[in-house]
Parts: sequence; structure tokens; C-alpha cells
Amino acid sequence: ELSIRAALVGIGDQTINRQKWDWAETERNPLWCPDAGAVEGWQSLLDDVRKSGSSIGAVVEVVAEHVPAGLGAPIYGKLDAELASALMGINGVKGVEIGDGFAVAALRGEQNADPIRPGPVFEANHAGGILGGISTGQPVVARFAIKPTSSILTPVPSITSEGEAVDVMTKGRHDPCIGIRAVPVAEAMMACVLADHALRHRGQCGS
Repeated sequence: ELSIRAALVGIGDQTINRQKWDWAETERNPLWCPDAGAVEGWQSLLDDVRKSGSSIGAVVEVVAEHVPAGLGAPIYGKLDAELASALMGINGVKGVEIGDGFAVAALRGEQNADPIRPGPVFEANHAGGILGGISTGQPVVARFAIKPTSSILTPVPSITSEGEAVDVMTKGRHDPCIGIRAVPVAEAMMACVLADHALRHRGQCGS
């Protein structure tokens, strides 16, 4: 059965310990963090940022498991391209990765390969479950970076509509990290893209 889950994997320069990843933990803390050991530090960081009148960015990871192989197309409707487009459409998102993302630039071809054995069985998932624009049947994995909240108490130089210099300081209640709110949005966006491609596949292939 298809499952889609997302988690907050980084706030500012603080990231989770992936060896301690526990999906159940995301339901036990207000930050949707899968690493119980990171929560206290993150909460302290957020308090410091809030009290200083500033904000901070975050990284969200979304994973879809049991995705059928064959969704997508090699061009004009690539699954990864449309997933990236949907995630970039979330307010505040400034970057998207599929699979290992930018880390693959430091790898050699044999390191980045996802070997397939009879079965078929994959021995790795650097591609994030999508090869050539088409789902492989492996988990579809994506991450995106959320910018720091723009509305902050710290004065920021700007200009008026007349072009005159002004310092902008936004008062009121504003989240110091909007990335936290993006976790369920990521799950919804992944679901929309996969549902769209499943319907296209049924229309084209009749199954």
C-alpha cells in the first residue's frame, strides 16, 4: 500500500543523525523531527532566533513508499521534473533535490549507480526512485530547502514605492521557521503528483 511521509531533517546548520531516524518520532514532537536527540537542540535554537527578532531556514524530506514502477515519462511529463515543480510551488521553497540531489556531483559513475540484480532487486537508491523520468518501484525521495521567514523584527533596508530608502521591520506574530509548517504540505504535494501520474498511466495503458 502506498505511503507518503515527510519529516524536518534540518533547521539552520543543524541536521539530524540519520542513523537514529524513526518515523514514529515525527508524531511525538512538534517539529516533525525523526531524530529524538535533535529535538531539544532545535527547540533551543528556535527560541534564540525568535528572541533575537530573526528567523531561520529548514530542510524537509518527503518519502513515498510502494510507488508502482512505470509512472512518468522520459520527456514531457517526467515524474521527477513535475515533482520538483510541485515542491518549488510551496511558499518559501528555494531549492529541491531528488534522491541524493546535489551530493551526486561529488560521485563517480559507479558510486552513483543503482545496481539491479535479478528479481529485480535494487542495491541502492541514489536516484530517489526515479530513473529517466520514470518511477522504478523504489521509494521516491525528495528534499527541499525553505528560506528563513521574511517577516522579522530585525530592520532590513528597503525602498518605498517612491524609491526612497526605508528600514522594514515587521511587527506581530510570525513563525521563526516556516519550514515546520511545510511538512504536511510536502506530503500533500507528493500525493497530488503521484495521483496525477497514476491517472495518466491508467489513461495511457488501461491499467
